[in-house]
Amino acid sequence: MTMPVTLEPSVRVPYRRRVAARLSVAAARILIRASPGRLRRILTAAGRGARPATEQETLTARQAVISVSVQCAGQGCLQRSVATALLCRLTGCWPTWCTGVRMEPFRAHAWVEVSGRPIGERDEIRFYSKVMTVPPSDGRRRRTDHG
Repeated sequence: MTMPVTLEPSVRVPYRRRVAARLSVAAARILIRASPGRLRRILTAAGRGARPATEQETLTARQAVISVSVQCAGQGCLQRSVATALLCRLTGCWPTWCTGVRMEPFRAHAWVEVSGRPIGERDEIRFYSKVMTVPPSDGRRRRTDHG
């Protein structure tokens, strides 16, 4: 069974930003092959020390990623969300990276959000329950006391 896919519209992206977006898409393509736990650890490390992203910064990064990758403009939500977060990180900020599921009908999805607001997503995102998130961190390492 095939499902019709509508690609998200692309925008004109300046050359330097296009290069950074392509690098982020390429890195995301490699990272999404990792196990969920390892991907979470990698993204947590990548976002460490970054300031929280604004909605506009995140939307601009998402649009750049979509504009340079047909996969990310279509059904590649995991690659799109990871690439968007990585592109944000290149500018010193980090959105909250999320994965989630919905039950009826069952679907999994990945996205980025700012202050609890999904960026660039359709209204149906409200039916998804978050399974994993990587929010911006304050840059401090957590200490564990053993003893």
